[in-house]
Formats: sequence, structure tokens, C-alpha cells
Amino acid sequence: MTRHESRELAFILVFEKSFQNETTIVELIESAIELELFPQNAFAEKLARQVFDNIDEIDSLIDENLVGWSAKRISRASRAILRLSVCELLYSKDLPVGVSINEAVEIAKKYATAEDASYINGVLGSIAKKVR
Repeated sequence: MTRHESRELAFILVFEKSFQNETTIVELIESAIELELFPQNAFAEKLARQVFDNIDEIDSLIDENLVGWSAKRISRASRAILRLSVCELLYSKDLPVGVSINEAVEIAKKYATAEDASYINGVLGSIAKKVR
């Protein structure tokens, strides 16, 4: 499985978690694997866990950089994509910034709208300048 496909799996986990507040990400992963809804993938699992281990810092950075939008206007899909990419920008220092942002934009094109993809690109660009 490619890194892009693994990131998509991580996106699905983070997105699904937004509907299941009472379930931990670990429980969600275990349940999805047990029900054969999700192939076991160490990279995707690690990334999704890392997002929720650092959710307050990640969400704070996202919210600080939402120019012209409130956090409530961001779709769950876009927020999940932003969370994944910001997590990589913060904690995967060996990953080039452009790769993380491009991956987020590609996932947004598939699971959100073209407008969302463009907005995500701008928000991540602002965040990248601050954290890298």
C-alpha cells in the first residue's frame, strides 16, 4: 500500500472519529479491523493516533489560521484533512512541507470540494510558514 493510500485510511479514521466522540481512536481502529472494514496499516494507525494524542495543539493551530472562516463553518471532511496534514507538519520533520500539503489537497479533491481543496491549501501554507 502506498503512503497516499495509507493517508487516505488515516483520513477515514479521523473523519469517522468526528462522529463517534465517546469512542477512542484506538477503539475505533480495533473495531474497524475486527469487522474487516479497515485493513491493518501501521502508518495509518500511527498517524490517526498521533492526531488525537495532540488534538488540542493541532486544532488550535488550525483555528488560528482560518482566515475569513469560523471553525464551525469547516466541514468535518476538511477538518479531518487539516488535522492530518498539520499533524505531519508538526511531528514528521523529515517529510517535506510540499508533500504534506499536496497530499492534503489531493485527499480534499477526492473527499471534499474543489473550493475546500483550495482553502485547505491556503490554510496549510500559512501554518507551514509558522511551524517550519
